[in-house]
Amino acid sequence: MMTLRVNNLGKAYRHYYGRWSRLLEWCLPSAKVRYHLHWALQGIAFDVLPGEAIGIAGMNGAGKSTLLKIIAGTTKPTTGNVEISGRVAALLELGMGFHPEFTGRENAIMAGQLLSYSVDEIKEFLPEIEAFAEIGEAIDQPVRTYSSGMHMRLAFAVATARRPDLLIIDEALSVGDSYFQHKSFSRIRGFRESGTTLLLVSHDRTAIQSICDRVVLLHEGKVIKIGSPEETMDFYHALLSTRDASMIRQEKSAYGKAVTISGGSELSVADINLFDLRGRAIDTVETGEPITLEIKILVNKPVSEVVLGFMIKDRFGQIIYGINSYRLGHAIRDLFPGNLLIGRFQFEMNLGKGNYSISTALSKNESHLSNNYEWRDGGFVFSVLNTKKPDFVGYASLDAELKIQVVPSTDPLPEID
Repeated sequence: MMTLRVNNLGKAYRHYYGRWSRLLEWCLPSAKVRYHLHWALQGIAFDVLPGEAIGIAGMNGAGKSTLLKIIAGTTKPTTGNVEISGRVAALLELGMGFHPEFTGRENAIMAGQLLSYSVDEIKEFLPEIEAFAEIGEAIDQPVRTYSSGMHMRLAFAVATARRPDLLIIDEALSVGDSYFQHKSFSRIRGFRESGTTLLLVSHDRTAIQSICDRVVLLHEGKVIKIGSPEETMDFYHALLSTRDASMIRQEKSAYGKAVTISGGSELSVADINLFDLRGRAIDTVETGEPITLEIKILVNKPVSEVVLGFMIKDRFGQIIYGINSYRLGHAIRDLFPGNLLIGRFQFEMNLGKGNYSISTALSKNESHLSNNYEWRDGGFVFSVLNTKKPDFVGYASLDAELKIQVVPSTDPLPEID
């Protein structure tokens, strides 16, 4: 059974003060210290259960790739250690270890040996690697002629030729065409169902929330949060705009859902409600029912301009729909302390049955990544029922209509407009 435990892990790199400092250190080892330590990772600790999928999230430079390299064994830690058992397959950098002058087939054989497979085993599953990678005759061409997408196809096919106990993936699946991405994630899901443990680094929120059980959030080389995918990715989303974890707070709503709030507090949402056509406040909506989403906002500081928006998310935190005042052509300007801003969005709730949440955004520009006044995830929760329309699957009600025509086999086929 696969076990993985990360114990107080740290990784430091030496930054020398000058161009000759390294040479002087070699020549005069007992002299003064000529460098300072830069800690890429500090105090990293977490356990992974067998068969669990863990996402690793964080901004560029947070230490995600360094952590995975230490776990994969390609980099040694400065402090702490990793306890791991079972067969490990890692997809860290596209084509890492591939020789550009060797063919794809030759590189696949060498990569298989690095994964501890015997030559006979590699020959046995090499046809499967070729079939999955789908790079055709290029398998016998030098790897230097490959595109990044072809690198990824071959590297992924080799790393997953046999189901590993632990599969480590670092952003590699963000490269390539959508067809192969879907194919790769299907294989990953199949491994998960068979008991493979997964460590996944990705900036793709949808990928992490659809695959992972928990998420480890890194910031400046330290773990600042470990939790459910939706709650942790909401925190990460807020961190992208504030860059300061102390400006983010999470609290439980009346529905028991985590509400993530970030921003500069110039504006703050006071209330969120849904109303039906009769003006009644509701939290249960019929599919296709016209509704009004009302957002009340308190103005705490003078604001010259604001963009008001909202997003609807499903119960897994995936974004179903979002819109804002900028995209709808409404300018909101010159607000002063004490003002109450009320925004009302009207639309038909053409969603499938299920539970959803509403997130609100207040920013100076269209994107909240600059001048974020307030971002509130999970501020309102509601349910959608479908008792009046034909039952359907999915999130979108498209009101499809069906026409049937039966053509006698003896008659020529009619022309279809």
